[in-house]
Amino acid sequence: MESVQSIKQRFELIGNDVKLNRAIEKAIQVAPTDISVLVTGESGVGKESIPKIIHSISHRKHAKYIAVNCGAIPEGTIDSELFGHEKGAFTGATQTRSGYFEVADGGTIFLDEVGELPLTTQVRLLRVLENGEFLKVGSSQVQKTNVRIVAATNINMFEAIEKEKFREDLYYRLSTVEINLPPLRDRRDDIHLLFRKFASDFGQKYKMPTIRLEDDAVELLLKYRWPGNIRQLRNIAEQVSVLEENRNISAATLNSYLPNSSKSNLPAVIGQTKKESDFSNEREILYKVLFDMKSDLNDLKKLTLELLKDNDSNKVQRENEGLIRKIYGNQEEEDIEHEESSAAELLHLPEPVVEAAPTHSMQQPPEDRYHFAEEIEEEETLSLQEKEIELIKKSLERNKGKRKAAAAELGISERTLYRKIKQYDL
Repeated sequence: MESVQSIKQRFELIGNDVKLNRAIEKAIQVAPTDISVLVTGESGVGKESIPKIIHSISHRKHAKYIAVNCGAIPEGTIDSELFGHEKGAFTGATQTRSGYFEVADGGTIFLDEVGELPLTTQVRLLRVLENGEFLKVGSSQVQKTNVRIVAATNINMFEAIEKEKFREDLYYRLSTVEINLPPLRDRRDDIHLLFRKFASDFGQKYKMPTIRLEDDAVELLLKYRWPGNIRQLRNIAEQVSVLEENRNISAATLNSYLPNSSKSNLPAVIGQTKKESDFSNEREILYKVLFDMKSDLNDLKKLTLELLKDNDSNKVQRENEGLIRKIYGNQEEEDIEHEESSAAELLHLPEPVVEAAPTHSMQQPPEDRYHFAEEIEEEETLSLQEKEIELIKKSLERNKGKRKAAAAELGISERTLYRKIKQYDL
């Protein structure tokens, strides 16, 4: 059995990370058997190296090794590519064609991006894994094949199974042994080593002096998250090698090649499932706008009625300072005073004109001085009120009872939120 170090030298694998060494060890141990292997890891971590290692030190090493990118083959032709087809099986099938499983009989097939396989193809693949049988497209004759299947994927298989995009029984058949390759950001000590190797290779390839990183550039290199992993690191090394005339690379120079480097130290975990309490629904957003409009309208009704009753804008302003502040915004004190005075001027009603008493003897009933003001009755829509209470509760729960944050999320002032909490007894 070959050692991990000899395998690294043979396949030019760079790094001394513990997780990387463990993945190579598992590949060496499983190679002499015929059990299926599933290689997992993010895009760009080098998953294609594992099936090559397994094939090269197995008893199948003298037979064919075929690598198939399942995500690059159209859904309509993938069955034909994998299992072959008979002449006339579909439009354009002018002759019988052998598929990869027939050609690779006795060898190894590497199915890259296996999570992208259509469900109908997954059923055919499951049959190959269970008893080595398959049918060509357009044929009724069962054929046998003896292949070793190594698959790889960068998607979360359990999420794909939950969404019914991948068969659970096929997953357990493929992952008899699962080998996970770590992302580059978890191999901090290997990053500079890999960059130097790539820089040296590109220096020889383009017949140019090898670039070297200054200390601050090395520090930046280690801090970056490398979402594209080894593939991205290799591309950056090639760009810098070709484009930079100065072969000593500073942090400022390197930073210009790193996309979103200012956010490199921040985690970028995004939940895939939407919470019920999130404002991700247009209906909830519309409800919130309606609540705000309804609340402002009721406040204006109240203020207008008090002005009509008292006919004293100064008194109304003093007694309803908080209400006016809420309607016209919670700004700086001088802005508030200015807006309150503006509101009072706008809401000031002219003195009613008292007409002279009629000369005839029959006394007319006194004229209503405010005949132009219609009587307003406040109406509460029960469903809207319940929805408003529900939104306030959810916002308080999400913000762990912090009223200021909850008010900002709801788009209202903290004073208004406090009043609504007291109003609804929350």
